[in-house]
Amino acid sequence: MSHIALVTLVVRDYDEALAFYTDALGFELVEDTDRGDGSRWVVVRPRGTTGTGLLLARAKDGAQQAAVGAQTGGRVGFFLHTEDFAGDHERMRAAGVRFLEEPRHETYGSVAVFEDLYGNRWDLLQPA
Repeated sequence: MSHIALVTLVVRDYDEALAFYTDALGFELVEDTDRGDGSRWVVVRPRGTTGTGLLLARAKDGAQQAAVGAQTGGRVGFFLHTEDFAGDHERMRAAGVRFLEEPRHETYGSVAVFEDLYGNRWDLLQPA
């Protein structure tokens, strides 16, 4: 095994999730394929990378709906690395991304916790 290709993120709606990840976070759309049964295969990942992508999967039932925004039990579950912390932080704030704290400068790097449109917590992190 060489790497993790995709991580599934359960979302309420394909298009609203796609808009958030591409517009507010600046991710690129890798694939958006209609599966013929009302579902789609929607993959995004940080622009210019070839690593792990997010599979945006629309919730299909009550249990999945309940998991939207709470997939990691309220903990930071996603870590978005950057080479331009200040620039990306400002761009994301201007795009309406909700940061839960002011940037911190720790021994391991610069970091700030933000929420996606559903409340999942992410770290924006520039490693030291």
